[in-house]
Amino acid sequence: MKVVIVGYGMAGARLAAELHARDGDRKVTVLGAEPHRAYNRIMLSTLLAGKIDEPDVELAEVAGQGVDVRTGAAVTAIDRAAREVCTADGERIGYDHLVLATGSRALVPPLPGLDPLPERVVPFRTLDDCRRILAAARGARSALVLGGGLLGLEAARGLAARGLAVTVVHPVGHLMERQLDRSAGAVLAGTLAGLGVETRLGVLATGVAADADGVRLDLADGDPLAADLLVLSCGVRPDTALAAAAGLAVERGVVVDDRMRTSDPRISAIGDCAQHGGTLTGLVAPAWAQARVVAEVLAGGDPLARYRPRPVVTRLKAAGIDLAAMGDAAEAPADGGPVDGGPVEELTFADPARGTYARLRIRDERLTGAILLGDNPAVGTVVQLFDRGAPVPTDRRSLLLGRAYGAAPASPATSPALMPDAATVCQCNDVSKGALVACWRSGARTVPQLAAETRATTGCGGCRDAVAGIAGWLAEADPVAAR
Repeated sequence: MKVVIVGYGMAGARLAAELHARDGDRKVTVLGAEPHRAYNRIMLSTLLAGKIDEPDVELAEVAGQGVDVRTGAAVTAIDRAAREVCTADGERIGYDHLVLATGSRALVPPLPGLDPLPERVVPFRTLDDCRRILAAARGARSALVLGGGLLGLEAARGLAARGLAVTVVHPVGHLMERQLDRSAGAVLAGTLAGLGVETRLGVLATGVAADADGVRLDLADGDPLAADLLVLSCGVRPDTALAAAAGLAVERGVVVDDRMRTSDPRISAIGDCAQHGGTLTGLVAPAWAQARVVAEVLAGGDPLARYRPRPVVTRLKAAGIDLAAMGDAAEAPADGGPVDGGPVEELTFADPARGTYARLRIRDERLTGAILLGDNPAVGTVVQLFDRGAPVPTDRRSLLLGRAYGAAPASPATSPALMPDAATVCQCNDVSKGALVACWRSGARTVPQLAAETRATTGCGGCRDAVAGIAGWLAEADPVAAR
């Protein structure tokens, strides 16, 4: 079977690795438009902050043994009748099955002064974008970030960590409005201010002017801002041009079924470009889960393999900020009456002076949403309860405050021994504590060794401390085996 994967990002690279790991007579060709090897896009904000170097964001190479990876090979068209893709250099490559992993592109707002993009104005999406931002930041003293969503705040914190004075401009009245409520957004803004990131909220940008000396962002309130650099983080749009031109069903994304097949059964789509059940993901965990399903289908594995979306947990990866948001907690508070057939509990705690905020939404004794900002020892427990749909404890304060009233915390987040084996430790790769324990007992003793065996920590990296804690706990429990 000839499999062609269009896109060598996190989704395409994972599918190539999944196919490479399975038996079968297949020739896999991966065509990536970017000129470099696949990289972990989630870690670009850490690269921007100077905490890691470029080699640290590269993903493991899969080329060889039936996998042909070609970088700098942009696909310009799909010939469905001939079952071929056409590249920018005129080559035609045949396929038995085609997988679109074309990802998404950064949105550039239609503001005066942004067409074409000035040298001092850079979107934040790709490795090349990151390189441009870093080049512009050298010698700069100030930066503006347009967009107060997850990626914009990570970029802002990264630039502030390099010593720049940073201001985030956001058109909504509070930050990360898709994940946070207004109160949490206010606490987060205060935390950012203490880290050197100011915010201008609820104001629209109206234009941009840039020259060799700097950039000016005009605002609707008539009070412009000036800086040495402007970073755009205004959202993304699925890259569906190839699919649409080929006549595939496209809405906001490329429409796929539970087996990730498009309207043409010989073509699949995964990752940011795919629309499943009317929903776009934009996150790495769903993309990798979709890659596993397609690999199973193409390798003739589990005939019942289906993509089933899992609850999403959003983590802000920025030094000095601990934030986890999940479910429907960002919605307006319920009145305690029945919602969708069950009573709703709303619990909140705020300590803005210490940068702490917690909100839980509980329905029928299950956690349907949570926001945890600041130091909260119960974050691991809350994530597990949300992910597994398990009943919440009778004492809600143990979740809201990280401990029972007047008692020391007893949380799986701080004690691996209390975490059940079925608990998911790595959300990105769906790795359980039990899988980590099994690998440790098989000889993978360190975090890098556990990562190599299970892929835990290789996504957003947010589970690294938990994996290290489990490895340390196992070594302490069995010091002989740890040697």
